[in-house]
Amino acid sequence: MDRTKDNTPCRNQGFKLNTSGYFQCMGVDVMAFDDIYPEGHQSGISIIMHGNRVASNGDLRFEQTPGQWQPVPKPGKRELDTETNTITTTLSYPDRARHLNGFNPMIYPDFEFSYTVSVKGEGRSLRISVDLDRPVPDRFAGKLCFNLELFPGVLFGKPWIMDNKQGIFPPQPNGPVLKQKPNYLHTGNFSLPDARADMKRLSGDNKEYSPIIADDIIAEPYAVGRRFTVRPDDPYCRLTIESKGTDLKLYDGRMNHNNGWFVISSEVPAGATKNAVEWVVTPNVVEDWIYSPVIQTSQVGYHPNQRKTAVIELDKRDSRNERAILVKITETGEQEVWSGTAQVWGQFLRYNYLKFDFTNIKDEGLYKVRYGSSESAIFRIAGDVYDRGVWQPVLEYFLPVQMCHMRVSEKYRVWHGLCHDDDARMAPTDYLHFDGYRQGTSTLTKYKPGDVVPGLNVGGWHDAGDFDIRVESQSAEFYILALAYETFNVWYDVTTIDQDRRITEIHQPDGKNDILQQIEHGVLSVVSAYQALGRLYRGIIESSLRQYVHLGDSATITDGIKGNADDRWVFTEDNPPRELTTAAHLATAARALKGFNDPLSNQALQAAREIFDGTDGTDRARAAKLHAATELLLTTGEQKYKDYLLKETEFIAGNIDRVGWFIVRAEKAVNDAALSKAIRDALPALKTRLVQQSAETPYGIPYRPHIWGAGWQIQRLGFEYYFLHKAYPYIFDPELIFNSLNFILGCHPGSNTMSFASGIGAKSATIGYGLNRADWSYIPGGVISGTALIRPDFPELLEFPFLWQQTEYVLGGGSSHFMFLVLAVQQIVKGK
Repeated sequence: MDRTKDNTPCRNQGFKLNTSGYFQCMGVDVMAFDDIYPEGHQSGISIIMHGNRVASNGDLRFEQTPGQWQPVPKPGKRELDTETNTITTTLSYPDRARHLNGFNPMIYPDFEFSYTVSVKGEGRSLRISVDLDRPVPDRFAGKLCFNLELFPGVLFGKPWIMDNKQGIFPPQPNGPVLKQKPNYLHTGNFSLPDARADMKRLSGDNKEYSPIIADDIIAEPYAVGRRFTVRPDDPYCRLTIESKGTDLKLYDGRMNHNNGWFVISSEVPAGATKNAVEWVVTPNVVEDWIYSPVIQTSQVGYHPNQRKTAVIELDKRDSRNERAILVKITETGEQEVWSGTAQVWGQFLRYNYLKFDFTNIKDEGLYKVRYGSSESAIFRIAGDVYDRGVWQPVLEYFLPVQMCHMRVSEKYRVWHGLCHDDDARMAPTDYLHFDGYRQGTSTLTKYKPGDVVPGLNVGGWHDAGDFDIRVESQSAEFYILALAYETFNVWYDVTTIDQDRRITEIHQPDGKNDILQQIEHGVLSVVSAYQALGRLYRGIIESSLRQYVHLGDSATITDGIKGNADDRWVFTEDNPPRELTTAAHLATAARALKGFNDPLSNQALQAAREIFDGTDGTDRARAAKLHAATELLLTTGEQKYKDYLLKETEFIAGNIDRVGWFIVRAEKAVNDAALSKAIRDALPALKTRLVQQSAETPYGIPYRPHIWGAGWQIQRLGFEYYFLHKAYPYIFDPELIFNSLNFILGCHPGSNTMSFASGIGAKSATIGYGLNRADWSYIPGGVISGTALIRPDFPELLEFPFLWQQTEYVLGGGSSHFMFLVLAVQQIVKGK
């Protein structure tokens, strides 16, 4: 249906560079190197067709189906030429700094070169050409490839055509496979000295590194040819690629990486430089297509006493002005109960926005919002809308499932067996591991590398999609739980947690408060490690990458016998800000555990005191030491902590945006007129800043999207803002708290309006990046990272289990901040 009177570039001219820096032809967009995140399938050349990203990571790689651990290029200059209608990007290999100083150490192929990727709009097609600054050596023939990855989530069971061969994309990768000789070294096993020696040589800093095994098996291509068409059956997704030189090969990247995509690839011939690869890409453009209006509301609903606003997202080309209608659903059908012209908000990212306010509707019932032919999900307006099945799944499912060193079951179902009972051995020194773990020149303890450290096989939660235990995620989790417990007097018991027998049974009450049992479980890990090591751990993580990428029951990662090569490693660090923040968390947990587990409460408090006394609080650790002093004062009431806060009055006032939310909680305990005046004088400027930032988006919250979904950061802001609101309600009204929660529950940009909280709301994230992601499943109460940004302006939330930047769960705030926000809103609307 033609709903456009369209002046967008290309209706008659084809793909043209627009003012946002990418090619556009009506409803089809082609980005070139706006994103540099190849590990997350978000880099190089990306193609968005009629509102959906269909292809990405168009770039030169050293494998046909690379995973997140393979070498990536170093981005250079990106040039836009509107006269020639071209984007030219210069890149180079290797980008050692990205891995040697980053999360994933890597050994690179012994071939250094620069190259350019040029994308030129030519009518309804785009010409992609790759030039190298030196010939490809013979030994890399068939290894260096130009790849374009195809998003698999919408391709299963759909057709493709390669020259005269046809096929269907399968839901699982199918053999046969090809065995190939790796073109670089890449191992996660520290017993390979040659790999570690090469890492040391290449790094130039004489340190040890943990590389990874390069793929020696890939899928045999499904087809080889010169002209490839994906989705010939669907005009909205049909994409044709024609190679002007080397063959096109269709691979299944899931054969060697569970999180892989389908890949169309051309090998760079030995000796090639100019036009080493040349493709003509033709996305089909449906001329009468326009983005359908998307109505964004809370998937859970609203309390009668809160503000209720639907956000309506429109194509910038959509000039219609429909009436928005609130529809009530009764047992006899639908009834229109409110309508009006939605308020024009303006443009955000690539869309225009309207806002439809129906706050005046207070009658309880089921509702939906209609705008033109679009409708929202069904939601409730009810006084008990937050009372059941909203915050509770965090305690009821998510935290129990994440518990390490326990067997976790739910009636007939075993979520995972008793795991990591052999924790842990001391990590090597002068060592860079994967996922950001690194060990300095000393273990900082009495233990030598490889020693078994006792007392670490207790407590803690797996860090969501991974199985490691990071100190900041552990302590932040029990900190938020402790604040929720003391702020809202939470009592909930649906779970048996038996620390002696190492058993957790979901939906089997044991007469104990679940939130206190979870706080206890987190504190056990941190305190036990502190007592064993004489300091905090940095974290505990698998010793090899093969274990780290494990999908399935965590009980099968190690054998449970201490002292074996499969044991996890414990890392230490000298990090004053992190240590002092952990001290603040421990001091808070000590308050919550008092009367529930007094010995552990005392141990947590003692550790917090010792860290505070023994850790430098200057420079970048200054705010963290203030945080620790605040919580220690609230726990002990001791003068020394009050004096510490008073001497930092000037710093507090000057950094109220960083420290205000926790300082206001201690203001009454300090009871000092000068400090109170300094705080009150500084707060209005903070409020003004938040109001200005919130006005930048139609969602009423500070939100500047990046590559990763921003849901966790928005929840954290709402959590911190709550304490400002409670202390100074005449300065900080509660709307940012409501808006933060509504964002998580579905009122966020993009066409996918699901709740980020799995299993919560009419439509929610039921495919999550958690321990059961290989089953395309979810953990109730887990909160995903949420809508990401495909730069520069495309918000995206795919229903796909292997995109951590969109669908991952985390510890340390992902779900606990959500629980806190729901409890906060529940408290506010009920006037408590």
